[in-house]
Amino acid sequence: MTARPVRGSRALVLEEFDQPLKLREFDIPSAPAGGLVVACGYGGVCGTDLHLQKGHLAVPTPLVLGHEGLGLVYELGPGTSVDAAGLPLRVGDAVMWASSIACGVCVPCRQYREPTLCEQRRTYGVNRSTTEEPALSGAWAEHIVLRPGTTVVRLDPRVDRVAAMALACAGPTVVHALHERRPVRLGETVVVQGSGPVGLAAAALAQLSGAGKVIIVGGPAERLRLAAEAGIGDVHIDIAGAAAPQEVLAEVLEATGGHGADLVIECAGVPAAVAQGLYLARRGGSYLVIGQYTDAGDTVLNPHQIVFRQLDVIGSWAFSGAHLVEYVRLLPALTARFELARLVTVFPLSDHAEALARVSDGSVMKAVFTG
Repeated sequence: MTARPVRGSRALVLEEFDQPLKLREFDIPSAPAGGLVVACGYGGVCGTDLHLQKGHLAVPTPLVLGHEGLGLVYELGPGTSVDAAGLPLRVGDAVMWASSIACGVCVPCRQYREPTLCEQRRTYGVNRSTTEEPALSGAWAEHIVLRPGTTVVRLDPRVDRVAAMALACAGPTVVHALHERRPVRLGETVVVQGSGPVGLAAAALAQLSGAGKVIIVGGPAERLRLAAEAGIGDVHIDIAGAAAPQEVLAEVLEATGGHGADLVIECAGVPAAVAQGLYLARRGGSYLVIGQYTDAGDTVLNPHQIVFRQLDVIGSWAFSGAHLVEYVRLLPALTARFELARLVTVFPLSDHAEALARVSDGSVMKAVFTG
């Protein structure tokens, strides 16, 4: 426990869909038994947050946004003394936390052993309204209250905190995909569709897993340049501004050696990319779809390509607390090999409109709020 200063905490609140966010102040409640209060050093902006703000997903309002964060322990609740790895927690420790809590009793949790598919999943910054106490349940705030059952992981003090935020949501999402759904095998050629945070997380973790060659297909060109400067990916091909995408796909195939990739990972979030990706995998290869996290509509594809190429087509949804633990464990290796801090642009909470606009137009790779 710690002495509590008498003051409130500012937070960015989504009050109405497709309207500017409001900077509001809330009282800081005491840490709940089995939980804790964290002073949010950083709250990441994910593409999903833009969909939430636009009203593309059914979420309750008003809502403090922000499902990915990093901060310092402000107050420990009764019974809270260790993190998810069993390491002691103290006031002032730097921590990250899983965005959601699975119920543990629904059919996917109990019978299918798939907590990412939990039917009752509660997610910070997504479906915890300010009308439900505690109101501070999102990372776009100066403080967040973490409930009992939250996976909290203490950071290695050697890890740069800004670098850790570069892949705060994307990293665990890709850990789930590559650990549980389809791993990267030593020496494989991997094509990654998409050059946003999820795409770069997929490329970086594929390299760390021993891929022989990683080809990133995405855009705009500035994002690909930034990826290359950070050491992520071996080949970078711009398809975003291409007048003839088919010629770009032919260039990608040539970069694989002409036969296609052993593994194609879709991280673009654009339905049309799925049809394109089928042609980028070799016969007998695999296609791992991660990017279609929100329903952006239908697309036309040729199912013959799945059969003709004898593809394994695999989907992967979200991540669990265990995958966050693994991401944090990998951070020393990730930050030693890749310049992740280069991917991050930090904004104060008061500049939220600019931050969201720049994420929307792709002029920043990863926007992060600081309280």
